[in-house]
Amino acid sequence: MAEYEGERFRVLEAEEYAAEAMAADMDPWIIFDARKTPRAEFADWLETYRPSKVSRFGKPHEGAGPVGWLAVYGPGYCPQAKGKKDLQDAWDKIQSTGRKINYELIRELALNHGVTSGKWLMHLDTGFKVDHAWHGIATAVINGHLSVAKVSPYYPDSKHVICVYTKDFTDEESIMQTDAVIRSSGIKCLLAYKPDVYTYLGIYRNNQWQMCPTIYESRYDLECIPRRSRVINKVSNTEVT
Repeated sequence: MAEYEGERFRVLEAEEYAAEAMAADMDPWIIFDARKTPRAEFADWLETYRPSKVSRFGKPHEGAGPVGWLAVYGPGYCPQAKGKKDLQDAWDKIQSTGRKINYELIRELALNHGVTSGKWLMHLDTGFKVDHAWHGIATAVINGHLSVAKVSPYYPDSKHVICVYTKDFTDEESIMQTDAVIRSSGIKCLLAYKPDVYTYLGIYRNNQWQMCPTIYESRYDLECIPRRSRVINKVSNTEVT
């Protein structure tokens, strides 16, 4: 997200991205949980809470408070137990040793502490684009083709972000399968895949370690028949599909 200053946008530092993400996580979420809520209520929920119509900071004059995220939990969704506290302690110790911070080190940390989830990210303009994309993604979650997804609400002068989660950022096959489901739901925009451990450790754009904050990039190839994604592993700089 970029901050709007008059006639231009100011690119945020990694610490500012992290602070914004933490604030959104802490504010109330609007959730449709397919494990508890009848499927018959889904269409009305989706229409009532279109991302372009839900304000990040609420509508105080209408008695509506801030909203961090809109989320859909699939029928088989099982939250991953996270060792975030131990992870952070280990991260602090590593930084004090002066070791080089790179993907291999972060991967080792994540596996040691059981923090292996990750997500495909897509950034979309407000209005029809995000509402249409979210409809497709949320429906795929409800149908059990995806486990869990979330979308950011409306924020002036910013794009929405949709996050589609996988259980293990080291499982390339599963990540590619999730990309295929996203594409089959009608999404053609650029996708980027980010391990959750990067988020927890504050590895965003413009971070002090000069690490790329994502490890895969997916571009939809409109010229290829049949049409498909071209996915690049950004760590090894090789094409996966």
